[in-house]
Order: sequence, then structure tokens, then C-alpha cells
Amino acid sequence: MDSWLRDNPTVRNIRAAVADLNGQARGKRMPTRFAHKLTTDGSRMPMSVLNVDIWGEDIEDSPLVFASGDRDGVLMPTERGFVPMPWLANPSALLPMWMFLEDGTPFQGDPRHALKSVIDRFSEKGLRPVVATELEFYLIDDSGEDLQPPPSPRSGKRRLGGEVLSMRALDMFDDFFTELYDACEAMDIPAETAISEAGMGQYEINLVHTDDAMKAADDAWLFKLLIHGLARRHGFAASFMAKPYVEHTGTGMHTHFSILDDAGKNIFDNGGEEGTPALRHAIAGCIAAMPASMLILAPHGNSYERFTPGAHAPTGIAWAYENRTAAIRVPAGAHQARRIEHRVAGGDINPYLMLAAVLGAALVGLEDEMEAPAPITGSAYEADLPQLPTTWPDAIAAFENSELLHRILPRQLIRNFLMTKKQECQYYEELTEAERIDLYLDTV
Repeated sequence: MDSWLRDNPTVRNIRAAVADLNGQARGKRMPTRFAHKLTTDGSRMPMSVLNVDIWGEDIEDSPLVFASGDRDGVLMPTERGFVPMPWLANPSALLPMWMFLEDGTPFQGDPRHALKSVIDRFSEKGLRPVVATELEFYLIDDSGEDLQPPPSPRSGKRRLGGEVLSMRALDMFDDFFTELYDACEAMDIPAETAISEAGMGQYEINLVHTDDAMKAADDAWLFKLLIHGLARRHGFAASFMAKPYVEHTGTGMHTHFSILDDAGKNIFDNGGEEGTPALRHAIAGCIAAMPASMLILAPHGNSYERFTPGAHAPTGIAWAYENRTAAIRVPAGAHQARRIEHRVAGGDINPYLMLAAVLGAALVGLEDEMEAPAPITGSAYEADLPQLPTTWPDAIAAFENSELLHRILPRQLIRNFLMTKKQECQYYEELTEAERIDLYLDTV
């Protein structure tokens, strides 16, 4: 890792950061000359920091705080190594970290370790998930009293309506997107297609599929950090907030995945359109875990404003072939690429927890050979279907009462996440609408 710094001598300072349960980067800044100690010995940080709420406050009565003396864990670099931070004015580098106990065992409250555990269980069965993510976001001018799209640097005009797949909408911010792609290249984030979306000032960028699910999560986490910072440098905000505008579509993060066996064959591919029994087992696992994992897929108070019928977000629990109204879609196309698209998660998720929940649910479906219900046809909004939790308290209750989640996530993480969301839900009720927007616009 130190060789990267030698190859980039202009880097003057570094950040050592870990993702907390909300996906927020928590860590330290230091001059580059201290990097060697960081890469060899790591850095100490209270374990409770990974379990603070969205405001960065301790969780009341958390066993990680006063009851245990607020003990340190040890942050060690992940395999990602140093990455540049192109959104900053001064040459800087980020070193992603994850947390361990003093004896070197993984801290079970770290969301990255939760995903690693799920990936390891796939590996033990000779399986390897192939994952791709689609990240929707809004570009927003929040300098005034009301949110609105930023004016185009080219014309000075604002795009006041949704323009799906509009080249004009992309060209309005050509400098921004060009710089964004250059930054992704520098950070080894495989950003591919960009499109304009249905919302006012809404866009989507797809990250290319990879057979390294951890890298897919790292890429999504780093991409969110990058675009938040880069947009501010251009004078506006980039937000993954689930529903910044009441009257416009919400922000999703759709995840595509297939699974390879130890010979590199897609276990969902039977040479035809319908897919294998393994495809349906994985779908069944995702469906079974969906109500309980809703708190991970929609982790914030604003998340639930996205789930309204006819608003391009699923509300019923169902799957279908080539049908974007369903929570689980099996896309058409070449049979070798037969895959599952999980469409529930909002853009405001923690990528590590989201992928752990989705892939872990699919694995349970495979292990138990669960049977999926029949696929639906037509609009899921008009079908008589079991419904996703529609409120934050309902999602918290479903998460708390689930036995299935204990087969997917560590018990300590489940406890910590539940305490976090209960505290946030309590304080969220006291906020005005303006305070709620201010809370989530830049953080998630």
C-alpha cells in the first residue's frame, strides 16, 4: 500500500475511514508522513463509533458505550488500499478501513464484516455472486428556501421537469459528468452508463458487474462519497435521499446478481428464458426475507415516502419476468446472463448491509430449496399481493421479530442496528419537514 503513496508524491494528507451502520464515513485525517504506521499497525477507534445514529450521536443504553467503558477496536486497511479523493482541492487519499477486536477477530458490528461473512458462506459452497448496482441520485440547488434543480452551466436554465433518457438533460451538466467519470477512473470505480431519470434533476449511473461482491459494495460506497463531494465543488448537491421532492419519483438503488459455480457457470442459466430451479430458490429466499430486511433496504424516515403505487418503486411482494412493477425482476436477454434484479432498496442505503441482506436471503433460499410463488404478470400495483412495510415503525417491528435475519446477519449487528433505528425514529418525529430534508440531503 505504501507504494501507492510513493507513486503519488503530491498527496499531502490521508483519511482513514470506516463505514458505520448508516454507511457514513467515520475516521481520521493525518499527514502522509504517518501513513506507514497506519498501514502496518492500523488505528484505534471506539467500537461505538460504528453504532452512532445519523446525527453522529451515541445510542442511548448501547452496550458499546458506558456499559463496556467505550472500548477501542482496531481499524485495519481493507484490501482496497489507498484511493485518491478527486473532489478535494488539495491532493488527498482515502484509506478504507474495517474494524477488528484486539485479538484480530472481526468486530461483529461492522457492516463490511457482515457482507464478508455472507460471501464466505457462498465460497464454502463453491459459489460466487456476480453483482452490479444502479445508483439513482438527484442534482439539487439547496441554496434557497425551496429545493430546485441547479441551473445548467451552459444555458443558465433549470430543468424543471423529468426527462427520461434525455441527451439534453445530460449535456446540460457535461463538465460535471466528465469530471465524475474521470474521478471514477482514478478511484477504480467502474462507472458505465449514465442516463437522465423521471424526476426533476434526477440521474442514474450504472456500475459494471463484478464477481467480487465486496468490491461492488466498496465501489457503491466510494461512488456516493465521490459524487457528494464533487457536486458541492460544482456549486450544488448530489443527493441519494429517497424522496427529496414530494411530487417526483424517489431515488432507488437496484441490484442485479447472478451466481457462478466453481466451474464459472451461472447456476441461474438453463439455456432458456425461465431459468433454473436455483433461480427460483434464490428468488424465494429474497421474498421470504423482504419484510424483515425492509429496515435495511429503507433505513430512514424519508425512505418510506418513496413507496407509493405507480411511482416506480415496488409496494407489493412479488416477482416477475421482465416487469419493473415487481419487487423482484428477472430481466430478459441472453440466457448466459440470467439474473435477479432486486428493486426494493432506496439510494439512501448502506451498500454493505444492503448486499449482505439481499445475497444472504438468496443463499438461505438456495440452502433450504425454498419454493417461490408463481411469477405475476401485468401491473403489480393492481394485483392482490402481500405488501411491504409502509412505515418506519412497521419496518422496525418486522426487523426485530425476524428469526430469518439471524441466519444472515450477526446478532450483535442486528441488536446495534435495531437500537440505532429506534432512536432515530423517536427523534425524527420531532423534526419539521425542512429539518428532515436538511438531515438527509447530504448525509445518505
